[in-house]
Amino acid sequence: MSDSTSKTGRLPGRDRRRFPEISSRAYEHPADRSALVALRKLTGFDTVFKTLSGLLPERSLRLLFLSDSVRVGDQQFAQLNDMLRDACYILDLERVPAMYVTQNPQPNAMCIGLDEPIIVLTTGLVELLDEEEMRAVIGHEVGHALSGHALYRTILLFLTSFAVKVAWIPLGNVAIMALVTALREWFRKSELSADRAGLLVGQDLEASMRGLMKLAGGHHLHEMNVDAFLAQADEYEKANGDLRDSVLKILQVLPRTHPFTTVRAAELRAWAQSRDYQRVMDGHYPRRGADDATSVTDSLRESAGHYRDSVKNSKDPLMGLIRDVAGGAGDLGGRLRDFATGGGRRADGSGTPDGTADGGPSGTQGA
Repeated sequence: MSDSTSKTGRLPGRDRRRFPEISSRAYEHPADRSALVALRKLTGFDTVFKTLSGLLPERSLRLLFLSDSVRVGDQQFAQLNDMLRDACYILDLERVPAMYVTQNPQPNAMCIGLDEPIIVLTTGLVELLDEEEMRAVIGHEVGHALSGHALYRTILLFLTSFAVKVAWIPLGNVAIMALVTALREWFRKSELSADRAGLLVGQDLEASMRGLMKLAGGHHLHEMNVDAFLAQADEYEKANGDLRDSVLKILQVLPRTHPFTTVRAAELRAWAQSRDYQRVMDGHYPRRGADDATSVTDSLRESAGHYRDSVKNSKDPLMGLIRDVAGGAGDLGGRLRDFATGGGRRADGSGTPDGTADGGPSGTQGA
């Protein structure tokens, strides 16, 4: 980060914009933003957990990475170090987090820590991605740091570990796991926020898409296609019109801390095409100085509106059923019976109770 870049607001070698004093609210997913605004309003919340940092796995993780990984710097992984400094410069993060490369063939990256977040990249990820794809990933992790996700992720890791220790206490385990489940749902949304931060840093949607495709399908980029990959996300959302698939999707996603890769790609492309993204790129975004004045009520209202719109516009059959029930549609019992028995009735009410398509006898395809 040289003096020449600070005057122009752009980085050398690329026409990338910088966002001075940008608040993380500029790129946070509504559900993520509402949770963070509420947590930040809890005076002393962060301080309590930082005081208890000795009880959390943070110290042991720091020592582990320091002793058995390679710390990124001017003399080690210098190109990654430049990308990290550039990402912090673009998002105006004053303190550059420590970053480590650790030997692990599984492509992964994470940002953890209570007081001083650290970023960890696996060798599998470093070997998988090209420069622009890696720039987006590092921007993703810096976005986590700017939002304060590292603190709450560390708490999630602690609670997950604690849940295992109290598993023999029925009610205690249920309570902890309920909290863990809620935290996982929030963290899945925080990953969508960080994807947006990665796009603001890399400012190359194609590179972000390539990186997500590689995470899903490996380095055979010449065998993959972005449009076909995004079509998978659309097919996944529709769940073939089968309510059973909708329930299976919920069960599959509950234990995960990250959304599925095709879903992340579709969500990121939608945001990149939105007016919100264009406003940020034009320099119109919330500043950190106004974070303390942000209303929890307004943030929660925005989050509720997002979920309401998601149900309204979703192609998922379960969401369609919820819309119908909310609208007072009849024959709910028939639809639930079809769900249980595998009948042909779909969420939109098409099909017949005996499993045949409308317009044709059993065993034949209707027109």
